[in-house]
Amino acid sequence: MKRSEINTALRSAEAMLAHHLWALPDWAGWDRADVLRHRDHSRWLAERQLGWDVTDFGSGEFAARGLTLFCVRNGLAHLSGEERPYAEKLLFVGVGQETPFHAHKHKLEDIIVRGGGTLCVAFTPEGYLGTGAPPQQIRIDGAAHPAFDRIHRLRAGQSITIPRGLQHRFWGEEAPVFVAEVSQCNDDQGDNFFLGGQGRFSEVEEDEPPYRLLWNEVPQ
Repeated sequence: MKRSEINTALRSAEAMLAHHLWALPDWAGWDRADVLRHRDHSRWLAERQLGWDVTDFGSGEFAARGLTLFCVRNGLAHLSGEERPYAEKLLFVGVGQETPFHAHKHKLEDIIVRGGGTLCVAFTPEGYLGTGAPPQQIRIDGAAHPAFDRIHRLRAGQSITIPRGLQHRFWGEEAPVFVAEVSQCNDDQGDNFFLGGQGRFSEVEEDEPPYRLLWNEVPQ
């Protein structure tokens, strides 16, 4: 993925935040020089996977298969009792931009549409990571719905609970979608299992300087 694509995605996400009057912590706006100036703070954030994240899942087609994220808060699961046991993310989903089928063994999450277009979510029983049979129902704002053989379309204000181990994908319709995620501790390096074998992170082609460093680019 080209750095210029990442920079464009980050600027688009910041524009969406401004449109929805949604403010981020000061460190969200740090450039490379700021990160180096606040090295200890930046390292603490990066250890918890906090900050910006842009990926095309190795597809080379970010507009069709990709995602921009900002992790606002997160703990370290292996430090139970000493760390936050929860996470909060913001997701910026383009029209027709798919996050491919994936599941989490440990993380239970709610996906919440904060504004913009419609978020489409689909599930498959294939590749279920839990024990026994996959769940046949999911819940949208607490109401039970059949999980499979349909697309669940969520408008602003609605939320869906993603069961542990269940393969799911999502994309936007009508307009770019501003999405939040509230979950147990998030581990993007060890708790993402893609049905199609995709990678979680992109290799970056440096065709221009970075606008913001991604959380996994912060010097350790």
